[in-house]
Amino acid sequence: MTAELVTAWRPTVPGVTEVFHAHFVDHAYPLHVHDAWTLLIVDDGAIRFDLDRHPRGAAGATYVSILPPNVPHDGRAATDHGFRKRVVYLEPDVLDPHLAGAAVDHPGFDDPLLRRRIHQLHEALRPGDDLEAESRLALIRGRLQAHLDRHFSDLAVPLPRRLAEGLRDLLDARTAEGITLREAGSLLDSHPGHLVRAFTATFGLPPHQYLVSRRIEHARHLLLSGVRPAEAAALAGFHDQAHLHRHFKRHLGVTPGAYAAQGGVPITAPSAP
Repeated sequence: MTAELVTAWRPTVPGVTEVFHAHFVDHAYPLHVHDAWTLLIVDDGAIRFDLDRHPRGAAGATYVSILPPNVPHDGRAATDHGFRKRVVYLEPDVLDPHLAGAAVDHPGFDDPLLRRRIHQLHEALRPGDDLEAESRLALIRGRLQAHLDRHFSDLAVPLPRRLAEGLRDLLDARTAEGITLREAGSLLDSHPGHLVRAFTATFGLPPHQYLVSRRIEHARHLLLSGVRPAEAAALAGFHDQAHLHRHFKRHLGVTPGAYAAQGGVPITAPSAP
């Protein structure tokens, strides 16, 4: 018998109550409910489920399912080898509760862009990457809203440069401690999704990448001043030394320790004779 594998955790990302990854072959869910929106992608195999007594399914590399809170559903494998799925459970207020009926009627969408964004969200749901995860969730929310609400209109962002510059000022002022999009949206009187789109359109990169680049710059100065990588990570706003190491290596092609040891000059291979 193939082992059933489950990984679950609760990230510190506003709007997300739980992340759940699973590989099931023989397990079948009985009828149950969640008090959260269930955002589901299937990485392998296929799932059959009944949602509010209507037979549904989920499968495919571009397919996304969204199940509303407090609506009974079950679940089981639709293939002999089972299925692998990734789920993000979203707080009830992430989507308008009036969209629950539309989600019952049409709980799935064949949407490659939405599927890719959800994959990117899962990749970002790691300690220290909260702003990236929150930014990706804001874009996912808007696309789900557009699928579920036929009256939805994604209006142009008012004064995008004003919003973008306001968010940049907040990120500059709180580089180490960080800020959530929810708080920034409250301070700037804007929806988080509008902030992400305005910032990206104005500066050419999303806010989470801007914040990481500012933290990398801070860490570089600290390392060249003799601060150890673990302490530099904390002072620059990274979750831990491993978090700094991952981003530093991706940005500069060298580890923080090697960068400091070389006086800030990345190690390069000798030229060919």
